[in-house]
Amino acid sequence: MAEPEPRLWQVAALCRALADALDARFNPVSVQGEISGFTRASSGHCYFSLKDASAQIRCVMFKRAAGLLDFAPRDGQQVELRGRLSLYEPRGDLQLMVESMRQAGAGALFEQFLRLKARLDAEGLFDGARKRGLPSFPRGIGVVTSLSAAALRDVVTALQRRAAHVPVFVVPAQVQGAGAAADMVRALDAMYRMAQPSGHSEAGAPKVDVILLVRGGGSIEDLWAFNDEGLARTIVRSPVPVVSGVGHETDFTIADFVADLRAPTPTAAAELAATARTTWLDGLDVVADRLQQLVWRKLDQQAQRIDGLAARLGRPSALAAGQDIRLQGWAQRLQRASMQSLRGQAQRLDALGGQLPVQVRRGMALRQDRLGRAQLKLGLLDPTLVLQRGYAWLVDGQGRTITEPASARPGDRVRATLASGVLNLQVPEQD
Repeated sequence: MAEPEPRLWQVAALCRALADALDARFNPVSVQGEISGFTRASSGHCYFSLKDASAQIRCVMFKRAAGLLDFAPRDGQQVELRGRLSLYEPRGDLQLMVESMRQAGAGALFEQFLRLKARLDAEGLFDGARKRGLPSFPRGIGVVTSLSAAALRDVVTALQRRAAHVPVFVVPAQVQGAGAAADMVRALDAMYRMAQPSGHSEAGAPKVDVILLVRGGGSIEDLWAFNDEGLARTIVRSPVPVVSGVGHETDFTIADFVADLRAPTPTAAAELAATARTTWLDGLDVVADRLQQLVWRKLDQQAQRIDGLAARLGRPSALAAGQDIRLQGWAQRLQRASMQSLRGQAQRLDALGGQLPVQVRRGMALRQDRLGRAQLKLGLLDPTLVLQRGYAWLVDGQGRTITEPASARPGDRVRATLASGVLNLQVPEQD
């Protein structure tokens, strides 16, 4: 029996039917894979492929969804996508319209990162007030990283290029995988014993003034050791400034937030820690030029002053004549001042001499008036004036004044003083 003839489709109709089947069978869809060929158009839309070891699918992420990303996608990065499968009819290509993207495995890790970040921030470990500036002239630079890391070569190369005179001390540590955080804590503690902020390092130990904690880029899983709480607290208690240079410019870890300074790359960390030697030499040249100009200017001023003194010493007669004129002027001023003072004193004496008789006469008159008033008051107090009006002053035999009848008893002798004499009396007996 012959097979039935298949339905004859128009191309557009077949593409629409396939698109409908995809939408009904799969959408919405989540898929995990590796980014390949990532590009961002001037319109803001992103185009790339998502692949694994044996297959790939074309993806498009429009500007609105791309604007919500909290990281910069790059080739080779493992991501988890959520979107809708569709068929791009003009070319008949299967594509995934991406609505959201996150780093693969980053969901739970990122939530842990955010929780730890919020807790340490609340404790003040990220405060700028506790962070220190880098020394301008470090005596030694410490580096904590893996000996096999490209970051170590980048750091050493940058330091040799910029400040070959500064010694570099490396304490190796594991920077990825299980146990990496604890190993970095051990390395930092060893480095702290080399540091000498206040004179407590071991005798003969190198002098380290700044420490670089560095590592190259990687996924969030690769950098996860730098999000360890124990490592963060170890960085905070460093006796010298710590520069964190972990990953690429878009990578952030807890170590970056607690370090005294965050560098976007390991090379940048080295450049921040050591100012280029040529910069200091150029600055010294500028200072030397300024000092030379100041010295020449001072020498010129002193030479001009010496010339003036020499000119004055070359004409001593003129100097003596000038001094004689000044002395004569002072003598004339002194003579005039003396004559004016004497004339003033004489005028004052004449004035005082004319006023003296007037003042004497006025004083005598005042005193005579006061004496007359005093005599009048004294006369009014004379007891004889009272006796002349017929009163008598009685005293007993002991000379005590008698003012009441009870003071004298019958038979007592009483002396009565009158205006013109004295009477001796005797108190009579009472009937």
